[in-house]
Amino acid sequence: MIRVMIVDDDALVRLGLTDLIEGDSSLELVAAARDGAEAVATATAHRVDVALVDVRMPGTDGIAATARLRALPDPPRVITLTTFDLDAYVYDSLAAGADGFLLKDTDPAEILRAVHLVAAGSAMLHPAAARRLIDQHHRRGSARTARARAAVDRLTPRERDVLALLAEGAGNAEIAAALTMRESTVKAHVSRILSGLGVDNRVRAALAARDAGLV
Repeated sequence: MIRVMIVDDDALVRLGLTDLIEGDSSLELVAAARDGAEAVATATAHRVDVALVDVRMPGTDGIAATARLRALPDPPRVITLTTFDLDAYVYDSLAAGADGFLLKDTDPAEILRAVHLVAAGSAMLHPAAARRLIDQHHRRGSARTARARAAVDRLTPRERDVLALLAEGAGNAEIAAALTMRESTVKAHVSRILSGLGVDNRVRAALAARDAGLV
């Protein structure tokens, strides 16, 4: 059973997401918090596996809430929800530790799929919005760029090919088709890439690729 928390100041959004989560027998709704402070208090007192967090909220907003949630001893994974795919705050939420983001008008089935994927350790991004967002709002510091380039340089040429496509938002099946390899081989490459870059999911691997200038 995956324990889910909803964090949004809009009562209608909370209600809609509550109905969605409760309609999936493999998910359990822990709480529907109205702001980031309430979310952190809930996650401190109860185990939460995945938190769906709105970016724009009064008081403790989604970015601050994400950082605080991820700093807990047993942190939940976080999916950021936003109304605008080019919202500048979404990148900040990813940098704060979110495992991805979705638009609020995402198909309900995709939201449920995202919860399951993120709970299993994967990342879930709206691909086109993710690419534009990272391109426009990712600020490259010289030290971070140097570290990213050094890490990427340690990858094999094939791993760099896989990473470049991953950073553009391609899934494993798309990468396999583009590079003419088995999907199982792509998964193995992705696992080695994450280890080589010292990151724990595809979102952070994509950010490292952008820092390094690979794409």
